[in-house]
Amino acid sequence: MVNFKPTDEQELIRETMAGFAREVLRRHGREADERNEVPDEVVQRGWELGLVQAAIPEAFGGYGDSYSALTGALLIEELAYGDAALALHLLAPRLLTVPLIALGNEAQRARWLPGFAGSEFRAGTAAFLEPRWDFDPTSLATRAERRGTEYVLSGQKCLVPLASDAQAILVYATASDGLAAFVVERGSAGLTVGEREKNMGIKALATYPLGFEEVRVPAENRVGGAGADLQRLVDASRVAIAALAVGLSRAAFDYARDYAKERRAFGVAIAQKQAVAFKLANMAIEIDAMRLLAWEAAWKLDRGEAATRESVLAKDYASRTALSITDDAVQVLGGHGYIREHPVELWLRNARGLTTFDGLAIV
Repeated sequence: MVNFKPTDEQELIRETMAGFAREVLRRHGREADERNEVPDEVVQRGWELGLVQAAIPEAFGGYGDSYSALTGALLIEELAYGDAALALHLLAPRLLTVPLIALGNEAQRARWLPGFAGSEFRAGTAAFLEPRWDFDPTSLATRAERRGTEYVLSGQKCLVPLASDAQAILVYATASDGLAAFVVERGSAGLTVGEREKNMGIKALATYPLGFEEVRVPAENRVGGAGADLQRLVDASRVAIAALAVGLSRAAFDYARDYAKERRAFGVAIAQKQAVAFKLANMAIEIDAMRLLAWEAAWKLDRGEAATRESVLAKDYASRTALSITDDAVQVLGGHGYIREHPVELWLRNARGLTTFDGLAIV
């Protein structure tokens, strides 16, 4: 029997993240969007929560908590409720550490994980998306050719978070035996980091295009080694985007609902108007459906079962529905929804990106 009821530990994690999201992320979200940067205070306080260190084994300086995709989905939803861009910044190092924890060998873990277990934030990231209209996660254009004891990477990536600061980047590419991931050190010959991208939403998160021109990477930098099955990582990333969409949609719904209860027209709260009430009801239904799809995919990942179908459904449905829900929130506020005094226009812009993003977070 499927049971998604969170454990006591998961409830504690969710409550902690919810408090942080409301008290810190929500308070700084607008400022971060306007200034296109994440305040240092937010970065440090987020790091102190152990978002990255928790799953790192004690042998490498972490807390040694057991990995759980469902726990990841819970915490990501709560963080996105505060602000999606700030959440993605804080979670970016997990794009490197989680794959190393899941598939890396002892040498790879010992080499890279300890650096993310310290007391100060350390940037890490992954490069997955490519600047192609026909982008296909199952057939990446970036290539990795084996030459002796090295792989040679060639291709382009886009929307790579924190790439200008990361000392190591997990790069996904197509090898002769399928999808592969390599840890590429900053400063590698042939690796270029372009100018920061100017995005419509998620503006506080710094993203960059990357170029790989005959970048030589030692074979021992291939995560999991030759033949490693990376589908689980791709699925976990999709679940993360779905969880982000749930949190963002919840924020928009709660704000629109509360506004509708306070805003009066013709002597009554607009929440009592049938058109508004039905819109809010449908928003609530969609959010629960989004969450259940994400949780089912995460639950299967935790059980070691194939979850590709479930993760695709969760990401596709949640990302598209989040755009609809945030637009509905703007509509509930009417003209007020268009002005920056209210956050719904920010959430609408952020939701637009979720339909495009692949590989920007991982549970």
